[in-house]
Formats: sequence, structure tokens, C-alpha cells
Amino acid sequence: MSMFLDQVKINVKAGNGGNGMVSFRREKYVPDGGPSGGDGGQGGDIVFVVDEGLRTLLDFRFNRHFKSSHGENGMTKGMHGRGAKDLIVKVPPGTVVKNASTGIVLGDLIEDGQSLVVAKGGRGGRGNIRFATSRNPAPEIAENGEPGQEFEIEMELKVLADVGLVGFPSVGKSTLLSVVSSARPKIGAYHFTTLVPNLGMVRIDDGRSFVMADMPGLIQGASQGVGLGIQFLRHIERTRVLLHIIDMSGSEGRDPFDDFQVINKELESYNLRLLERPQIIVANKMDMPEAEENLKAFKKKIQELKENEFDDDIAIFPISSVTHKGINALLSKTADLLENTQPFPVYDEVDADDEETILYKYTPEEKPYTLEREPDASWTLGGDKLIKLFQMTNFDHDESSLRFARQLRSMGVDAELRQRGAKNGDIVRMKDQEFEFEYME
Repeated sequence: MSMFLDQVKINVKAGNGGNGMVSFRREKYVPDGGPSGGDGGQGGDIVFVVDEGLRTLLDFRFNRHFKSSHGENGMTKGMHGRGAKDLIVKVPPGTVVKNASTGIVLGDLIEDGQSLVVAKGGRGGRGNIRFATSRNPAPEIAENGEPGQEFEIEMELKVLADVGLVGFPSVGKSTLLSVVSSARPKIGAYHFTTLVPNLGMVRIDDGRSFVMADMPGLIQGASQGVGLGIQFLRHIERTRVLLHIIDMSGSEGRDPFDDFQVINKELESYNLRLLERPQIIVANKMDMPEAEENLKAFKKKIQELKENEFDDDIAIFPISSVTHKGINALLSKTADLLENTQPFPVYDEVDADDEETILYKYTPEEKPYTLEREPDASWTLGGDKLIKLFQMTNFDHDESSLRFARQLRSMGVDAELRQRGAKNGDIVRMKDQEFEFEYME
């Protein structure tokens, strides 16, 4: 079983805020002490933090539910409840975090120590000390804590590498990585020896260095799921330079130029932007028979791809991973390209200039609730804003219930119910609670 995991979905639930308190001062020498109920504490956030010691999302394979602590309830004597501690979740560098239901990217975590709040804890409910007014100096009103945010999160790991190796299986990608770095990928004389991406730090004689990633081999039809498919190509989306490894000896019975075209087509099918990266063609296995003749024919066909004679020649570096011939020149050219190539974004960012401004346009406000008629002649109320208001209302106190009724009336719920034919005594459901409709003129 592979110990590498690069894509996973998890559920996160931030902590609820603590409930506000209803209480009154009862001190011997303090007449008319008034309300003294404190506020509830803030619920704990769920925070992702980059840990450079991690290299895979394997920790999330069996632990896919993360819940933060709730805030403490408010107390008497105006004392507030304690806020809950945030839940810190460590993730490897290169993790892209998305909202699974909307596909919106919440963050791209790259640097060690970088943090992202993926679910915000609910605020604490207000105690009755907050509702005291000159007209109502002793209110029996308090709020429940706000529910914490809850999401299904999709996490996708795109390894941090400067250079990506692509090509057919058994063309020598893993061998090259083992020669130029301290990485020790599995090497075998059969297809798909490499099952997961391998990383290696490459240092050249002039002191420059970069990270190289070896990808599992592609074959024709990979974009349709043939072979290992293209599931691992997400790991070269961060790379700035591609080394296209080609078996110039044709030892597998394939034509090197056909290999070149097939792999580029698969890269294009996965993501058009992959072909925007500078690409160096690496003619490998030049120590094998017929490699020199195949290289001459290959170069001739490559020249025919040029749209005009003034286009730059495509870089081709003949090497042998066995004899190490040509490797130093290849690494030097790769380092030169890296110095002149900017990083490519892994997702499109919205340009503020392209966003449609609504500052000076009238946009009708959507109703903060939904209203549905049920087959049993009852009514069901919903909507995020209304449900949050419902959850934060403490129905143990009559004044809180009356306040909630006034809020519904101000939203227009009563008027719409009457307009749609609701009669006094009709059942109105909200979550697991039932109310009787009574319209007040």
C-alpha cells in the first residue's frame, strides 16, 4: 500500500459561542441591583498551519472530522465566559484548501508556519446586562451562542518543486533523479516502477540548487485514465521548468518523436497552462545503440515544428544517466532557466479591476428567509440568517421569545404568511421547533 496521499476531503466544525446569562444582582446593601448576566465566550477556530516536516496528507486518511471546542457560558456578576482555544491542524507545504461544495479556493499554503483560518468559531451570546435600557432596566433576555462555521473541505497537495520530470515509463526519469540528487527512488526494468512523486535537491558545481520532482510515467490516453492516468500531474503545476525525458534509443520499440508529441498532448489535455512552462528536451540513453541516428532524425523533425525560421530553437540535451555524459550541461541550463522564469499561479486569482462594482447600483436585497407550504397545510421557515437568529434565541425566557417574534415581524415573515393564506392557529415549523401562527394587527 502506498504511503503517499495527495488528495482528501475532511469535515471541519468550529466551536459554538457560549450562551449569555440571565441573572440579577442580589446584594444586601445594593437596592435594585439590576441585570448582571455576562456574555458567553468565543468558540474556537479551526486553523491550518504549514509544517515543513510533513510531506503527505496521510494523517487525514483516517481522521477526517475536526471539531473545535465551544466557548464557556456567561456567568453571574457580569462575568464573561472563557473563549475556547483554537484547534491547530498541521498540513504539509503546498496544500491547496478548497470549499468542497462551492469549489472556492480558501487558501494556498506554501511557507512554513503560514496559517489559514478555515472555520471561524461563533461569537458568544450576549447576557442580559447588554439589553438593559431606560425603558426596560431589568430585561430577562439573553442570547445563545452563535454556531461555529461548518464545512466540508477538499485538500489537495501540490508538491513544491522547481523542476518537473515528465515522459513515458522507463525512459530514465527516476535514474536521472538518483544521479543528480540524494533521492533514492525505486528503479526497475518495468513500467510504472514510480507510483508516487519523488523529490530531490539538486546542487550544481557553481553553488546553485533547486528541487526536482520525478512524476509517475505517462502513456497515451492518460488524460482518459489509461495507466496511472494524470492524477499526479497536479504536482508539476508549481514547477517553473519541465524536463521532457525521451528514450532516444527507442529500446521500447517506440519512435522518440512520437513520444514527444504524445506526452505534450497529454499535458495539454490536463492543463493548457502546463505548456507555457519552459521545456527542455532531454535525449536520454545516448550510450545505447542507434541513439545517435535517432537523435539526428529527431532534431530534423523538431526543426519542422518551427513556425518560422526566426523562432528560437527548442533546447535538446543528449545525456546518459549511466555514464553521466551531458548531465552537467543540462543542470546548468536548467538553473539558468529557473533564474529567468517566474512562478506560475496554481489557480486563477480574481482581478479586482475586472470585478463588477455594485457601489453605485441598486440591487434588490434578497429576503433573509424562505417560506414553504407543506402538504399537511403547515408552513416551514428556513434561510441561513433566520436559522442563525433562531439558534441564538433562548426560548427559556418569555422576553427572549417575544423579541424573536418581533424580529420575525420586522423581516416581513408575518405579513407574507398572511398574504399567502395563513390563518391563526396554523403550524409554522423551524428546524425541530413548532409554533402557532397568530397575526397581530
